[in-house]
Amino acid sequence: MIRRAACVVLVASLWLLAAGQPSAEPVTLRDALGRTVTLPAPPQRIVTIFASNTEMVAALGLAERIVGIEAFTRYPPEVQGKPLVGGRLGFSVDEIVRQRPDLVVVTPARQAAHQLVDPMERIGVPVIVLQHATVAEVLANIRLLGLATGERGRADELAARLRARIDAVQSLVAEQRRPRTVMITGRVGNGLLLVARPGTYTGDAIALSGGRFALQDRGLVPQVSPEAILDADPDTLLFAGSPRDLEELVSRPGWRGMRAVQARRVHAFNRAEFLIPGPRTVDGIERLARLLHAQALQR
Repeated sequence: MIRRAACVVLVASLWLLAAGQPSAEPVTLRDALGRTVTLPAPPQRIVTIFASNTEMVAALGLAERIVGIEAFTRYPPEVQGKPLVGGRLGFSVDEIVRQRPDLVVVTPARQAAHQLVDPMERIGVPVIVLQHATVAEVLANIRLLGLATGERGRADELAARLRARIDAVQSLVAEQRRPRTVMITGRVGNGLLLVARPGTYTGDAIALSGGRFALQDRGLVPQVSPEAILDADPDTLLFAGSPRDLEELVSRPGWRGMRAVQARRVHAFNRAEFLIPGPRTVDGIERLARLLHAQALQR
C-alpha cells in the first residue's frame, strides 16, 4: 500500500506539472495504485464507483457526464436514476461496458479495483483509482479529477474554497480547550464498535474541529470493545446513526454513568458527512466544531 503522505505529494506534483496543459489535449496522471493513466481528451461518459467519487465529480458541475453509479450512491439528487453498475454483491463489467464510458473512477474498497481495473484496461477504457484516506487526500483528489476531466479551474477553485472553510474553523477553535472525543462510526456483529482513529478522514474531522482522541494508542485498529470506551470516559460521544439507536446504546449498563452522557454531550450525526469522503466532509467539520465548542462559537 502506498504511504498516504507520499500519495498526496504525488498528486499535488502531477497537478503542478500538468497545470499548463490545455484541457482539450491528452493528460497523463498517476493514480493511487501508482498506475500511469492517459486520457486522450476530457471524458464525457464517466462511471463513478462509490458515493465518494460520484460526489466529487458532481461537485465539479459534471453530474451530466456521469453515466453509471453503484447501488449505494444517494447523493446528489441529480445522479439518482443513473444506471446501476454494481452493489453489495460486486460490480458488473458488462453493465459498465454497456454505458460506453470513456473513464471509470474507482476506489480500492470491496474489491472494486481488483474486479475492474484489468478488464477495463484490456478493452481500452481508462480507469483512475483514488484513495481518500485523509482530508488532505480528498482535496488533492478533487484537483486530480479536475485535471482528468478538463476542469482544472473549477477543481482548483473548489479545493481552495473547501480549504478556506477548514482554515476558518481551525482559526475559531485554535484557543479552545479540546474535549476528549470518541466517534462511533458503526457496529460489528461480535459486539465490538468501530471508531474514528488518527490518520483517517474521520479522525481528521475530529482534529480539525478542535477535538482530541479519548482512545489513545489504538493504532490502525478501528474496532474497540464497549468497555474500552467506558474506560476512556470521553467528554463528548459522537454516534453515526439515528438518535433512537444512540439512545439504545447509552441506555445499556454502565453507559449512563459516562461523563459525556451525564453532561448531555452525546450527539447522533449524519453518516454521510463523516463516512463518505468528499466535499460534504467539510460540512461535517463545521458542524462538529459547533458541537464541540458550542458556547465559544456562540459568543
